[in-house]
Amino acid sequence: ILKGNTQNRIDKFLKDIGIYAIGNLGSKLITFMLVPLYTHYITNTDEFGYYDICLTVIFLFIPFVTLQLRDGAFRFLLDCNTKRDKAQIVSFVYRTLITSISISAIIALIISFFIKVEYLWYSLLLLCVMSFYEVITQVTRGLGYTKVFVTTGIISSFCIGIFSILFVVLLNMGITGIFLANILARIVALIYIEMRIKIIANYFHFNIKNRALKRDILKYSLPLLPGVICWWLTGSSDRFFIEHYLGLSYNGIYAVALRFTSILQTLVTIFYQAWQETAIRQYESKDRNKFFSDMFNGYIYILSIILLLYSFGLKLNYFWLIDKSYQESVNYIYLMGVSTMLFAIAAFLDMGYQCARDTARTLPAIILASIVNVVMNYFMVQKFGIYGVITTSIVTYGVLLAYRLHDMRRYFKLKLYRLTWIPIFITVISSIAFHICNIWWQDIIYVTIMLSLLIIAIPKKLLNKISQKLHHFT
Repeated sequence: ILKGNTQNRIDKFLKDIGIYAIGNLGSKLITFMLVPLYTHYITNTDEFGYYDICLTVIFLFIPFVTLQLRDGAFRFLLDCNTKRDKAQIVSFVYRTLITSISISAIIALIISFFIKVEYLWYSLLLLCVMSFYEVITQVTRGLGYTKVFVTTGIISSFCIGIFSILFVVLLNMGITGIFLANILARIVALIYIEMRIKIIANYFHFNIKNRALKRDILKYSLPLLPGVICWWLTGSSDRFFIEHYLGLSYNGIYAVALRFTSILQTLVTIFYQAWQETAIRQYESKDRNKFFSDMFNGYIYILSIILLLYSFGLKLNYFWLIDKSYQESVNYIYLMGVSTMLFAIAAFLDMGYQCARDTARTLPAIILASIVNVVMNYFMVQKFGIYGVITTSIVTYGVLLAYRLHDMRRYFKLKLYRLTWIPIFITVISSIAFHICNIWWQDIIYVTIMLSLLIIAIPKKLLNKISQKLHHFT
């Protein structure tokens, strides 16, 4: 990419978005289709709530098992120019991952002698394969095999769907079937990566060691670990507050709403993955501040449109998508989307730390956000139930965003354009309209009016880009 050449880097960015969109949307479409299946065949909300807690704990432990090498591997591979440099990174990552997983298995074995934990071994197997999957897919991406990375995500999700039908629908195995489907799907995906790239044959050498490189990678990755605990407290501890104060049944309802919110999170991930590569490569460009500002304002605009269409569109179709036992979860969709939007903008700003390899500075903001999250959840869940959890999430990510907007000035300076306040205003008032409009035609009229206003506020650069694409096709 030519630094400073706006046309080239935007085209490259849009191309990356297209590639990542194919993989992420394809895989999440399958995951989305599984939600009605799970809610239909696992009507016990307590059981589904317990599975969600198991999954939450697994996500907490993954960064510790992997030592956040998924981030370190990608960041350092992106700067490699020779096969030997890549082999040094891959070899270190593989050796460390194998050792860490072996230790985890031993710890689980010891725990099993003293404490009876339901689904312990299934949870351990899922933890191990997901740890391998998380790291190796990022290694694949860092090596430049973006299409293989994308295809792997589709294969993994497709296999989860097939195995879910087999174990949950045909064999009626319940939660055990979901565990098996996720475990086997990721094993298939890892086999696919090895068959396509042959990472072990081409890049893994047990005797290759580079202490300086090891130190640099760990210096980048390990500071992220304390933040992982804080992120977990911020994004996942709410399940335990719900389970404690409201019960597993409410946790199951909340889990369903989260599954739908993951659609928005997927779109955020698509942008984040494409933006990650672009931002790192363009960090040294002369017009960095202007380029980053254009991307920032455009991102807010696009997020507003997506949130509006997603939430109201889902509301109109919720009655036939979800079993009646979980219908209550529709009330939480929009506000959870707002929370996701705030997180997405904060994640955009996180790129400054990655570009400068200054990951240690991520901690103060994350620690502050996690404290706010836990304290607010403690008081809010008891009084306001699930709405208390969602309010806490919005405030938490709002605090994180405010902190990073201030802190990012050391890396780049962003400007919020005047027209960007229109999508921000629409996002706020839509939270009220979502709950006031109770008839389908009211929702449609409201969305039509808001989209018209958003068209007025469309960023000039985005409008020009759309015009160019339309002219190209015509």
